[in-house]
Amino acid sequence: NISDVFSLYQNYPNPFNPKTIISYELVTSSFISIKVFDILGKEINELINKKQNPGKYEIDFDGSALSSGVYFYSLVTDGVTRDTKKMLLIR
Repeated sequence: NISDVFSLYQNYPNPFNPKTIISYELVTSSFISIKVFDILGKEINELINKKQNPGKYEIDFDGSALSSGVYFYSLVTDGVTRDTKKMLLIR
């Protein structure tokens, strides 16, 4: 069961301006990647790309260089997208 391996939480605050926190939890050691995409699916930023041990983690995301709109962030393990969440940047 994939949900037993990790949890990707909704960013806080959401909507945000211009900074937000993305939290996730790993149950097993995994090579993970968290990427941010715009509404068209274009990759905006890769926030993390490394192997991590089990535990809870937080990543700060700064959207000050982006325009207002809907963005998505995805957690990928072993090259497979496991979960995607939506966030809203309001200026």
